[in-house]
Amino acid sequence: MQMQDITKNNFDFIRVLLAFIVFLGHLGALSVSPELKFLEHSPIEVAVFGFFVVSGFLIARSYERSSSLKSYISKRIRRIVPAYLLVVFLCAILLSLVSSYSFREYFTNTQVYKYLFWNSIFLNFKAPWLPGVFGNQAVNGALWTLKIEMCYYFAVPLIFLLFGKNNKYRNISLIILYFLSLVYLNYFEHQGKISMAKQLPGTLSYFIPGMLIYFNFDKFIKYKNTLFIIAIATVWIDLFTDIQLFSPMMIGVIVLYIAYSFKFLNNFGKYGDFTYGIYIFHFPIIRTFTTLGLFKDYNPYVMAFVCMMVVIAIGVSSWHFYEKKFL
Repeated sequence: MQMQDITKNNFDFIRVLLAFIVFLGHLGALSVSPELKFLEHSPIEVAVFGFFVVSGFLIARSYERSSSLKSYISKRIRRIVPAYLLVVFLCAILLSLVSSYSFREYFTNTQVYKYLFWNSIFLNFKAPWLPGVFGNQAVNGALWTLKIEMCYYFAVPLIFLLFGKNNKYRNISLIILYFLSLVYLNYFEHQGKISMAKQLPGTLSYFIPGMLIYFNFDKFIKYKNTLFIIAIATVWIDLFTDIQLFSPMMIGVIVLYIAYSFKFLNNFGKYGDFTYGIYIFHFPIIRTFTTLGLFKDYNPYVMAFVCMMVVIAIGVSSWHFYEKKFL
């Protein structure tokens, strides 16, 4: 007997909450407004790791329920790629309007096409900027996580192949993989190579807790209250020791505890899945507001609210008029 229906959960609520945390943190940093600077304290990094945990759980489930590798890959690509390419192409075209270059200079500049090429294949770091746009700074600093998601999509079938469905060594194998991932993560973090630390081998330490909890779902539900208390108590240890050891696993426990408690949040996603649109569009939108001087020339709090409304409207439209059609 399964103790809890795995499909009744709060993942929609969690994703909206995490996207909102990322949005607020970026608003604080990118608005260059002294009044909004306090928003920089929003825990963007924890939110991104939370997304990875949710993916760890849901993608393992998606793969296990797929009729074939082909149907799994097709489902995953249809969910991520169309909207991703949309934001890349829209930025390259529409941001010409806020570029310091003329239209002609802009569209004859090779950087525009480098941007389109490298971003289309998820290698954003190769060409993160557009000519004369946002002072040649990163156009969309939120997209780096999508490369990680894509790598993870392809890693899951491999992990299943190695530690299959009924492998009695599966839990221990995943725990070993978790610690190997942490060795990688801590090594590069202490070297100061943060961008290396954030690549797939390092971020696996956040996907794996999601997978582990999925594979041991009934046990997790049975002991979730105890696990939650342990997680809340130990998630802080890493802050003091400056080594990431417990926190990825504990963030995993906390996120999945929220997913399977608070039943009143279960129907949060019934109007659609806007999180992805909000996540991939918010960064260039905030930067456009800053470039147009809106936070400086008008009341920054009002503009922050307007910016949020614009981001939500675009996220909702992206889902209804575009993303949904590919699923």
